[in-house]
Amino acid sequence: MRRITCWLLDTGPVLVLAAIAGAGSFTHIRDTATEHGQTGWMSWAVAVCIDLTCVMAARERQRDKKTDRQRRGPISWPILVLTGGIALSLAANLQQADPTVWGWITAATPAGAFLIAVSMLERRAAGAPPEPSPDTASSTALVPASSDVVARPNVDDQDIRKDGPAPALIDYARRIADEHHTRHGTPITRDALRARLGISNQLATDLLNTLHTA
Repeated sequence: MRRITCWLLDTGPVLVLAAIAGAGSFTHIRDTATEHGQTGWMSWAVAVCIDLTCVMAARERQRDKKTDRQRRGPISWPILVLTGGIALSLAANLQQADPTVWGWITAATPAGAFLIAVSMLERRAAGAPPEPSPDTASSTALVPASSDVVARPNVDDQDIRKDGPAPALIDYARRIADEHHTRHGTPITRDALRARLGISNQLATDLLNTLHTA
């Protein structure tokens, strides 16, 4: 409950701003469409298309940042779509304004505030920490909380020699296996050993074979 309250206090004002500003910009676009022959439900459809296109393009731009998608040109497609949506929205808002400087400023305010609110929401969504994957969570759960475990040596696949893994790595793996058996009453598995040591499947398999042989 406390988390929800904090979220509402933090994000609520931005959502309210987005709703009010979106409604004002929507009205200007609808009225402009009506004046230029798009009557009835078509005027509403035009307004919805323009506003939702801006929201969709902003979301897609943030998704590109999260996935590190490379752009093939100086301007990505989401940015181009967002720019076009902003231009149409501002043009419709200015069309409804009085032909004065303050008339244009006040008429463009809803569209500008709506875009600012959307950008803030997308900025917060992009900065949220990702949820741990099941593999990461299971790997973390395998790490013991005790502080008396021998420090882990630096290991990698190069520790696989012609005659097997390095002795220091085998000794450390044996300690990990013994600790796992003491805690859980079962022999350690390849995946558990791989997660504890941070090594490849092949190296974990070789270590287990060496421990079983010994």
